[in-house]
Amino acid sequence: LKEENASLRSRINKLQIFSETQADKMKKLERMLEENKIKEEKEAQDLEAMVHHVEQNLQLMTKRAVKAENNATKLKQENALLQVQLKNYKMENEALRSGQAASLAAVKQNADVALQSLLTVITKSRSSIKQLVSGAESLQLVADLLKSIDRISEV
Repeated sequence: LKEENASLRSRINKLQIFSETQADKMKKLERMLEENKIKEEKEAQDLEAMVHHVEQNLQLMTKRAVKAENNATKLKQENALLQVQLKNYKMENEALRSGQAASLAAVKQNADVALQSLLTVITKSRSSIKQLVSGAESLQLVADLLKSIDRISEV
């Protein structure tokens, strides 16, 4: 009985040690599981924050695109207006060249008014539209032509 009792005590001690080892392993695994949960929650929060940031960027880009489209429409309208004015000035220039103007003073006055109008249009277009710079340069050329007509008519 003593031997069997000692054997059983020995087995009980071994089982207790094994049980403690298993309990330690369980605690470590539980800690690791908790750490993994915390890590996954943090990653989920980071992903949510990233998604939110991307959504904000998309909204901002959408606003910018709408603004750019509106600006492009406005520039097209202003360009069409400038084209009509240029056509009118060309017709007036042709009329002046063909001698239909009543007198030299009237021609000079019309040229001055046209020049002032052109300069006003050029100033406005330069201040508000970078894309129409080339059109403004064309208008400046027309203004120079009007000046040269004044000089030619004076001569």
